[in-house]
Amino acid sequence: MEAIISFIEQNIEIIYLLTFAIFLGFEVISKIPTVLHTPLMSGSNAISGVVLIGAILLIRVTEPTNYFALILATVGIVLGTINLVGGFAVTGRMLEMFNKKKKK
Repeated sequence: MEAIISFIEQNIEIIYLLTFAIFLGFEVISKIPTVLHTPLMSGSNAISGVVLIGAILLIRVTEPTNYFALILATVGIVLGTINLVGGFAVTGRMLEMFNKKKKK
């Protein structure tokens, strides 16, 4: 328990910044009309790619005994991959709507 309290005390600014970013992101996303969600989701694929690369780099530099960082990076890789693949699937379906139908 002391390790957790020590970690929080050492990184309090980062925790405040993360909390602020979560609230700000929620407020921004909640104000967007429903029509724009799909195009914005396809644009967020780049962010998921950055998260994925960051998690891979974190795993590469983490010591094998640091289980917390390894688990966090693994969760980041899994969630980033799911978001990236889902975003590309939605983008592909969205772009299919604009293709002209072939006459039979």
